[in-house]
Amino acid sequence: MKPSKLLICLLGFFLLTNFLFPNETQAHGKEKHGKKAESAKVDTLKEARATVHDTLTSGKVSPEEHADHMANPAKVHASLSDFPHIHPLIVHFPIMLLMIAAAMQFVNILFQKKELNWAVTIMVLLGFITAYASSYWSHPHTSGLSAHAELVLGQHDKYAEYTIYLSGLGLLAQILSVLVFKGKRWSIAVAAVILIGAGYAVSMAGHYGAQLVHIEGVGPQGKYLEQHH
Repeated sequence: MKPSKLLICLLGFFLLTNFLFPNETQAHGKEKHGKKAESAKVDTLKEARATVHDTLTSGKVSPEEHADHMANPAKVHASLSDFPHIHPLIVHFPIMLLMIAAAMQFVNILFQKKELNWAVTIMVLLGFITAYASSYWSHPHTSGLSAHAELVLGQHDKYAEYTIYLSGLGLLAQILSVLVFKGKRWSIAVAAVILIGAGYAVSMAGHYGAQLVHIEGVGPQGKYLEQHH
């Protein structure tokens, strides 16, 4: 590879990473850590269930009883029925697939490789299917959320919808690029732009999803979930 092409690829990947992860690159900017910690305490849900689902006994126990249980090597690998909901087992696939596909297709604008174009198409297909499954087939129902947690959930669901629409449109653009336009540079570029949008949407959905779990306390050990799958 020529040094100039390598430099262009590295610069493009850097710009794409900064576009997809604006919150991560600016995390240590103007705000102080003390203020963030104080804000998190205010926004965190104050309610908690008195009992949890224990994977050692497959029953309901108090947090104190759960802490006193001895380690059981036979139950280290949890079964699907042990999870409060199957959503977190599926949702990481579209996050990974769509973001990698966007980066690969962005680089492929320069190289126009048929094999790379096909690889991106397959990844987008799997990303679209798992994004749809995460949003419609395995989306958990919640109850008892605080007003702030409801706002966060609304943002999470909004970006999840954007992810489905953009990944579906990106899949269509990829199929046309591969089968109809035979990998022309402009068709690759159009698909790349759409996939970058899908990558941004799924990254934001993941951000709000992580906020729901780790700040608002929704989901761990079945807290604030209506159904058990």
